[in-house]
Amino acid sequence: MNSYLVPLLFGTGWCLVQFIAALPWLAALDPLAFRSIARRPLNWLIALAAIVLVGGGLALFVSLVQDPGRLIVWGRVYGAVLHAQLIIDFFVLIFPLLLLVWPKGAAVALAAFREGVRQPMFWLIVAITLGVMLFSPFLPYFTFGEDYKMVRELGYDMIMLGAVIFGVLAASTSISEEIEGRTAITVMSKPVSRREFLIGKFLGILLACLFMVAMLGWVFDGVMWFTYRMENPESPLPAWVEIARHDWGSISDVPLNFTLGAGVWFDASLTAMRGLIFGACQVMVLVAIAVALATRMPMVVNIVTCVAIFFLGHLTHVLVWVSGARMPLVNFMAKFFDNILPGLEYFDYGPISVRDIAPDPRAFAIYVASVLLYAVLYSIIALLFGLVLFEDRDLA
Repeated sequence: MNSYLVPLLFGTGWCLVQFIAALPWLAALDPLAFRSIARRPLNWLIALAAIVLVGGGLALFVSLVQDPGRLIVWGRVYGAVLHAQLIIDFFVLIFPLLLLVWPKGAAVALAAFREGVRQPMFWLIVAITLGVMLFSPFLPYFTFGEDYKMVRELGYDMIMLGAVIFGVLAASTSISEEIEGRTAITVMSKPVSRREFLIGKFLGILLACLFMVAMLGWVFDGVMWFTYRMENPESPLPAWVEIARHDWGSISDVPLNFTLGAGVWFDASLTAMRGLIFGACQVMVLVAIAVALATRMPMVVNIVTCVAIFFLGHLTHVLVWVSGARMPLVNFMAKFFDNILPGLEYFDYGPISVRDIAPDPRAFAIYVASVLLYAVLYSIIALLFGLVLFEDRDLA
């Protein structure tokens, strides 16, 4: 087979995958224009020709590069672009699915999501978190070669903290303002029940927080790649890369190495996703508490209460252990708060991320599932408490 034909086929396939991944968010940008363009078969032929043309250019590029290490790097760049598109696609497609299953509540959730991501506060928090993450690899940590772990732990904490701050502020302001400004009465005259209003608000704000986590997590993957290359110039690849090269040896080395580079990006992203899940669980619990309290409390009181819950949720288990029998009153109060407040220490991924030995995959998967289940159950309890408070609230 012609030496350029195999890269051409792979290049066309790579471009086709990116084109398919771009369709959902392109349709969401301007639905009417997208439908008008999509109805004309000639436009699809033009798009197919463009895919083949760009694929040919990409095939020529990778054929000129040749070096396996550089092909892996460019493959990771390709994987990063595809990863970004898939993140956007998820948040574009989830709302049509919700509207099919739960039309009224999903409409409230969509409005809350749009309101959240359009706020300057959302992008200010994103910008500050990005600045800290991008600057963190250059800080001296004096850890004797363990800077990579420090940058990783700092990144997880910053992403979680940014999403928590936005979620609590958005829940406190949005729900309180709609109730006190009598806007909620207009919404419920559609008719939308109080249950649909409150849960829809929670879902919309939570999805806006998860969108922030996903975007920051995507940048975090790139920061960790850069930091790892700084500490390990050789940048050893995962063990499965050599296995794949051996199993797929019949494929030309050029397209194979580029494709494996994209796989390396997604492999690192899936590994980092475990820490993001822990942070997202903490965000879910605190947003649910903020939404429940916003039905009765004004914005300032709600924010102060959520801040207190955040610190107590991380400290009560330490106070229980420290106080012991020497301080019975402190021990009693610590146990009381430890039982009613969420155990936020369960969502701390730091002790796991700094371990030298990776945990057993099966046992760790069970642990992650238990943490996720705990977050979902506590969020449901908080929302039920909020519904009880909201049912008796006079909106008029």
